Amino acid sequence: MPRLIAYAFVLLTLPFSALAQGAQVSFGGNQDTTAPVEVTADALSVNQKDGTALYTGDVLVAQGEMRLAAPRVLVVYSETAQKIQRMEATGGVTMVSGDEAAEAQRADYTLDTGVIVMTGNVLLTQGASALTSEKMTVNLETGTAQMTGRVRTVLNQEDSQ
Repeated sequence: MPRLIAYAFVLLTLPFSALAQGAQVSFGGNQDTTAPVEVTADALSVNQKDGTALYTGDVLVAQGEMRLAAPRVLVVYSETAQKIQRMEATGGVTMVSGDEAAEAQRADYTLDTGVIVMTGNVLLTQGASALTSEKMTVNLETGTAQMTGRVRTVLNQEDSQ
C-alpha cells in the first residue's frame, strides 16, 4: 500500500504528463506572433519566381523573446510577397524562449497560426528536466507544446537538504 501511495504522489507532482504516447507541456509563455521577424545569416539567395529567400550559414531568427538558430532557413513569402507565410529551418535547429530550449533536426514555422512543428530527435529542456520525442508542436500564442512519438521524460529533483 505505501508503494501505491508513493506512485500516486509522483503522478500528482509531475510538472507535465508524459505517461501516454503524447505529452502536453508549457513552452516559452505567450509570444507576440505579430512582432517583427529579424533574420541574420552569412548568405542570402532570393528567388523572385517562387517567392522564397534562402538564408544559409549561422542563421538566427528572432521574433519577440523567441530565438531560432539553424544552418539553413527557407523563408516562403505570401503570394503578394509582402509578408512571411512560413519558415523552414533544417540541418539541426535550436529554439530558445525564455529559460526553455528545444533542439530538433527540423522546424517548420507557420507565422499566421503562430505554430512551430519541430521534428527529428526533439529534445526539450525545462530547467533541470528534459523531454525527448520525435515531434513537438509549439503554439507560441498560448505558450503550450504537444509532444508525440515515444515521449521520454527525465525529471531531476532539486536537493531537498
